[in-house]
Amino acid sequence: MRYADRGGLTGAGRRRRETVRIQAAELFEQNIKPPDIARRLRVSPKSAYRWHQLWRDGGVQALASRGPSGSRCRLSPRCLAKLAAYLDEGPAAHGWVEDQVWTAARVATLIGRKFHVAYSVSGATRLMHRLGFSPQVPARRVAERDEQAVVVWKEATWAEVKGPGRPAEVTSASRTKPGSRGGRPGDGPGAGAASPRS
Repeated sequence: MRYADRGGLTGAGRRRRETVRIQAAELFEQNIKPPDIARRLRVSPKSAYRWHQLWRDGGVQALASRGPSGSRCRLSPRCLAKLAAYLDEGPAAHGWVEDQVWTAARVATLIGRKFHVAYSVSGATRLMHRLGFSPQVPARRVAERDEQAVVVWKEATWAEVKGPGRPAEVTSASRTKPGSRGGRPGDGPGAGAASPRS
């Protein structure tokens, strides 16, 4: 599931949940037990008990929303806009001329160079997703590959090394019971005779 605010609920979702917790606080004030509140508000008993504990310790204010969850971004909105512009310029504009691929490691390096903020590769990946980019994996190819030599090797050398395949005969995966020469077990003598049942 994808969430809007950095891995948490949207503002509307947080307000909706806060409303349910405030309703629970009103019911706690009426001495209604958490299991009954869970049934009335259609929440889990575990949530109702947790809310009851919070309400008992800190009142209604303890059930108020604390805002978006997750870690705070270490780049300001202005820096995020600059980063998006740098990513749009492409890797070659920033020194990676081998290929036109933004890997998470390169983005983490770019953030360090431009903004003097250290990001891990996974953190750079999450930041790229937040900006609408996705990290890419460069294709690994041999720079000096000779296609003609590969074709010759496949046709001559590989055919020699591989050798002939297994003969098309009946085989068995069992060490103690050899394969049946007649094919399926039902093809043998007496297969048509039905055994009497008692």
